[in-house]
Amino acid sequence: MNETTPLPGIKLFDLTGRTALITGGSKGLGHAMAAGLASAGADVMLVSRHLDEAQAAAANIAHDFGRKAIGRAADVTSPEQVDAMLAAAERELGKVDILINSAGINIRAPIAELTPEQFDEVMRVNVRGTWLCCRAVLAGMRARKWGRIINLGSALGLIGLAGRTPYTASKGAVIQMTRTLALETAADGITANAICPGPFLTEMNTAIADSEDGQKFVIGATALKRWARLEEIQGAAIYLASEAASYVTGATLTVDGGWTAQ
Repeated sequence: MNETTPLPGIKLFDLTGRTALITGGSKGLGHAMAAGLASAGADVMLVSRHLDEAQAAAANIAHDFGRKAIGRAADVTSPEQVDAMLAAAERELGKVDILINSAGINIRAPIAELTPEQFDEVMRVNVRGTWLCCRAVLAGMRARKWGRIINLGSALGLIGLAGRTPYTASKGAVIQMTRTLALETAADGITANAICPGPFLTEMNTAIADSEDGQKFVIGATALKRWARLEEIQGAAIYLASEAASYVTGATLTVDGGWTAQ
């Protein structure tokens, strides 16, 4: 067979029969990615700290795409709650093929105005939470010799921005964690990659959307000169979760309107 010939019987972006666990899945980028995976055929569990929000978001996805969608409450910084979350996902979905770590927080202020407790809180959610969830799913993925781990980094894990020391530190850590995880799991049929979004108009960013800081240092720094629409993250998530990305691991995929190109 010519090496450039597509393998027979493989639909590159079809996620039918796959299951996905998405933390931070009730809103923003997490919800958009969950909807994207469901649109490609996956069944999904959406996780949030707030059960009512997770269940409402899951109901919307089930209605819109006709896939099984479940809402679950969990604090990703708690090992016990992460284990319970995974057990629920395996019970309700049968297995977890795809993990998207989208739970995250941001506290903005110059370093002199931040407390150690605020720094620790960002690191606990963004780094510890991601680490715990990655660690939890590995046994099942290794047993099946197939898995996709997608961590949410950020363009701010690749470049700096004043007033963001906790967030940039945490997202840089997530990117390095992802690269190392890719090396640890490659022999097990598991890939680990990071999506690095730029300025999406999520709930986290509404506070600065119309500010001078937002206009000059965010929108003004992108090649496309606009905020991204939430659905513009979906293609990256579907790609990395699918057979189309079977030879992609340890990568950082920027979806940032050209922010990091400058």
